[in-house]
Amino acid sequence: MSSISQLIDLHYPAHRKVRNILLTHSRLVADKALFIAQKHPELKADALLLEQGALVHDIGIVFTQAPDIDCHGPAPYLQHGIIGGELLRQNQLAHLAGMAENHTGAGLSQKEIIAQGLPLPHKDLLPTNIEESIIAFADKFYSKGKDLLHEKPLHKIRSGLERHGHEQLKRFDAWCQMFL
Repeated sequence: MSSISQLIDLHYPAHRKVRNILLTHSRLVADKALFIAQKHPELKADALLLEQGALVHDIGIVFTQAPDIDCHGPAPYLQHGIIGGELLRQNQLAHLAGMAENHTGAGLSQKEIIAQGLPLPHKDLLPTNIEESIIAFADKFYSKGKDLLHEKPLHKIRSGLERHGHEQLKRFDAWCQMFL
């Protein structure tokens, strides 16, 4: 995991507020993901891949515009997953790129991206394996904002996803059936 630590150190210096936000949020997501995997051994999720993927799923946030969480980059926040995936590939961590790219919302289909005019590549950005699905699911329970340490209740997650379309909610509800 030293290359993950080095990558975080390189882009998230110790003096930046965003470093604490990233590390805290990612640890909470990792812990929830690992709990799900432990609770559901039938899913055969790879615990090491879950932990590593959770630690880097938001690695791209620092390159986006989200001043409330000390991110002052040029890209829209919605692109943090794509940026993170590319950063991971450039740093010999390609096996984790999907964890970053496919966790936004409950994943995003090409159809959703086009229909909503989202500033993302016109391709499916949906979880492709059980580890990506668990990380995307676990991520929904934690904010990077003011309430960083508290788990969101299901009704708040569901109402947030529903605002972005029925397919988002449908995927999340299927995950609830699998993971809770």
